[in-house]
Amino acid sequence: MKAFVTGGTGFVGRRVVRKLLERGYTVYALARSAESAALLEKMGATVVWGDITDAASMREGMRGSDVVFHLAAWYKLGGASRVEANRINVAGTRKTLRLAHELSVPRIIYVSTVNVFGDTLGELVDESYVGQGAFFSEYERTKWLAHYKVALPLIQRAAPVIIVMPGVVYGPGDKSVIGQLMRLFYLEKLPVVPAPETILSYTHVDDIADGLILAVEKGRIGESYILTGPAVPLGEMIDFWGQLTAKRPPLLRVPAKLLRPFAPLLGVLERFVRLPEWLSQEALQSLGASYAARADKARAELGWTTRSLHTGMLETFADIAATAPPPPVIAAARQRRTAALGLVAVASLLFFWLLARRKS
Repeated sequence: MKAFVTGGTGFVGRRVVRKLLERGYTVYALARSAESAALLEKMGATVVWGDITDAASMREGMRGSDVVFHLAAWYKLGGASRVEANRINVAGTRKTLRLAHELSVPRIIYVSTVNVFGDTLGELVDESYVGQGAFFSEYERTKWLAHYKVALPLIQRAAPVIIVMPGVVYGPGDKSVIGQLMRLFYLEKLPVVPAPETILSYTHVDDIADGLILAVEKGRIGESYILTGPAVPLGEMIDFWGQLTAKRPPLLRVPAKLLRPFAPLLGVLERFVRLPEWLSQEALQSLGASYAARADKARAELGWTTRSLHTGMLETFADIAATAPPPPVIAAARQRRTAALGLVAVASLLFFWLLARRKS
């Protein structure tokens, strides 16, 4: 069995490539950098040099495939580039799926997201739901377009596409907003819980990879499958982290309605200062939203199962602990930041003192 994979060096993609190879698949994976190519070769995949925005670069590598996995996507919060997001998430998806259909690939797995539903307003939705709300980010907008204006129309034209829709993906090596929050919590650098009412559906990265492969083996062509674990409010999840790590959760909890008005200000700041994703305009805009979905269909039709949140989160915190800087380094970093702030304060006072002397 030959599998062609885009996004094979991403957080989920690496797991998919490894699991396919373990199952005896011959894996051809797209790479556009020497670093990506080296990682794919190390895993045992055949490297195809190219880009999802260039169909010609994928053609020979994809030809003769039994399945195509399209995981490559533009994912970023803050400093959004509408052009780049459209180029990758919409145009890139169109070229990849159309090429696979043109080459008569029997099964095409497209990785969408439950974010295309937008804010579900507290409702735990299934695949039949169609979101009505506004988009909070360029990622949501462009993934919606790829899902509803690219993948579904191709299915209507008899393309053998199966859509999978993960929720929040977490696990060892996670660098997403949730991964960043988990690391801040573990290092006791999270002084406040922002918008504890925000509801997210959590799934371990290895369970998502298993779900994608099950979609090939058992999924029905033309169907969509949500792959999510429990839907949990952020405040409750952070309390759960405290139970797992014996670290005290932040006492201060600020509701979304008090934070969202600052989103435009952060948008202005982002033009001049590089802010972390969790402190971006798009992140603040989404606070208080509900991304709650249920995976009943995937469990029933694919036989998909997930590990418990307890097990998955412990694995993730173990990875964070193993990669966190030792305490002396953390203390030294704090000292350097304090010293830098002190220098800025002294320089500011000196500037205003000199300015006052000139005026006098």
